[in-house]
Amino acid sequence: MAFTFAAFSYIIALIVDAFLIFFAIFHIIAFDELKTDYKNPIDQCNSLNPLVLPEYALHLLFNTLFLIAGEWFSLILNIPLILYHINRYRTRPVMSGPGLYDPTSIMNHEVLSQCQREGWVKLAFYLLAFFYYLYGCDANPLDDAPAPMYPGTYGAVYAGSWNKG
Repeated sequence: MAFTFAAFSYIIALIVDAFLIFFAIFHIIAFDELKTDYKNPIDQCNSLNPLVLPEYALHLLFNTLFLIAGEWFSLILNIPLILYHINRYRTRPVMSGPGLYDPTSIMNHEVLSQCQREGWVKLAFYLLAFFYYLYGCDANPLDDAPAPMYPGTYGAVYAGSWNKG
């Protein structure tokens, strides 16, 4: 039983994915407030734009760890969202600073609906990924534990080795 780099990668992915879930929830709430005219679009975009690059960087961080650890299935699951993030940032509106949301175009009904849909899809993806990293990954160190030789009611006897040194 050893603590592997793959196990470390999954632990980091769980922690970072929890932050990404909160980012997605904030995203959904922010666009719901814009839809109901509860907030000013300039203020809302100013609060959302600084979170775009950290979200993308965090997602890329643990996928880089998966790449280094050789966790190919987890990496393949995340590649579509990585490619979407790259395309979304590449085709963003022209603005003076980093970010995706332009206050002048965000109040268009189609753009606002698309942004809110994007938030819901990301939330679903991050939630499913969180539970996959928690329960479905192959990096469980207890999987390498030997089977007991004599299972008992209160314990078990395992085979071992004794080195004379």
